[in-house]
Amino acid sequence: MEKLLGKMCPLWPFHIFLLYLAILGPLLFASFGVIGAAAQSMSSCNVSFEPERVNQVKMGDSQVVDFKFNKTEVIEQAKLLGFDPVTEFEFLVSDSYIAYVTPVKVPLDNSVPIGDGSGLDRVSFNVTGNFLGYTEVCATSRISKNASEVFQCMPVSVVRESGVLDKAFTYSVAALVTVIYVNMGAALDMRTIKETIKKPWGPAIGFMSQFIIMPLLSFGIAKLFISLAALQLGLFITGCSPGGGASNIWTLTLGGNLDLSITMTTISTFSAFVMMPLWMLTLGSTIFKDANLTVPYSKIATFAGCLVIPLAIGVGIQYKWPNVAKFLVKILKPFAVFLIVFIIIFAVYTNLYLFQLFTWQILMAGMLLPWLGYILGGGTAWLLKQEWRDVIAIGIETGVQNTGLAIFALRFSLPQPEADLTTALPVAVAMMTPVLPAVLMLYQKYSGVQYTGMKKEEHKDPVQMGGGSDLTVLATSNSANGSSQTPQSKALLFNNKF
Repeated sequence: MEKLLGKMCPLWPFHIFLLYLAILGPLLFASFGVIGAAAQSMSSCNVSFEPERVNQVKMGDSQVVDFKFNKTEVIEQAKLLGFDPVTEFEFLVSDSYIAYVTPVKVPLDNSVPIGDGSGLDRVSFNVTGNFLGYTEVCATSRISKNASEVFQCMPVSVVRESGVLDKAFTYSVAALVTVIYVNMGAALDMRTIKETIKKPWGPAIGFMSQFIIMPLLSFGIAKLFISLAALQLGLFITGCSPGGGASNIWTLTLGGNLDLSITMTTISTFSAFVMMPLWMLTLGSTIFKDANLTVPYSKIATFAGCLVIPLAIGVGIQYKWPNVAKFLVKILKPFAVFLIVFIIIFAVYTNLYLFQLFTWQILMAGMLLPWLGYILGGGTAWLLKQEWRDVIAIGIETGVQNTGLAIFALRFSLPQPEADLTTALPVAVAMMTPVLPAVLMLYQKYSGVQYTGMKKEEHKDPVQMGGGSDLTVLATSNSANGSSQTPQSKALLFNNKF
């Protein structure tokens, strides 16, 4: 029988489905037409906000907003679509932690004619900034017991009021970066760098880790853990920063190759003039686009130039007045330590808002960037069969970012509230960066084994690290493996950790 039906109807057994489709298809298209007409008629309501957006309202301040509409049109549209009569507007904020509205509900009868001949009415409400960030206010009206209709939404941005302390903090960071770069230029020992570059594998691996792995890693972590584009930008810029912090200190403490560490810091510092703007203008432009920000080309170029000038001054002082360079190194150390304490105090006092931004996602991102940097940088060096001392130096130099430079770049290049929001990420990275090296240091201390293969009693620490400050001068006379070198064979280098 089935064979007979198959011969009589070549569409069997799909003919039943086709019959249903032939009957229900016109009804389905008709329903789409009705829904489309309804949606189109609702979207044609003449409504608007004045102003169109609340931009940079300060925390604690309020701004009056008018919602304009055609009362007759709104009432008739509700009747046409079979909705409940519109009796009031309700203004809802998508994130009430950022801003709030008063009053939330405004009766339709409270509207007043604009009086400009347009036939429009208006109701007014206040938008008050609560915490820095972005949100939106939507004008809605209840159309049934359990549903509301959204007429239009308005973007809102909230900023902090910038006071004297904020300016002092920004200028202090700029001064610190300038001091570090002048001192670095005055203290560079090109002979040490030339000797290290004769074996280019280490510096080459370090460069690739610093400016290829870290930017891509920061971009991936930002996209994975952070939803707000402005915060993504903060982590990405941190990942594009050169080596810094206490990288040379940690390298030496853990038994790494100090010469290689200093060389890598120098190379990454010079390369940052090109590599940071390059990444910001290429891959970083996608984040700028997501954040509705214009890429600040001129400010990025100015920022790169501002780094070159103090470094060039330091190099000029070293070659022109070597005695002055030595004197500057001596007096800049206590000054820099004072500046670090000054910045820490003001950073905590003026930026307490940062702790409110710290979610588990931000802290996780701040931890993963340096920790994975250590692992990937050191792992790459190990896979390429570098010596253990070089593996340690490359791993530490890759994971330790110059977060102070990242903060300076973000605050210099971005408007508010992005400048404040993005600062949370380099601060989170700075908090998490020393954790893993400190754990390894404690392991070495209590296990009695250095990663160079020497017992603790055989390992001579060639550096006098007084006070453990974040801004430290390295002055060495012997390398970790005991080879004899002159005092000039090591570079005197300041490193900044925010």
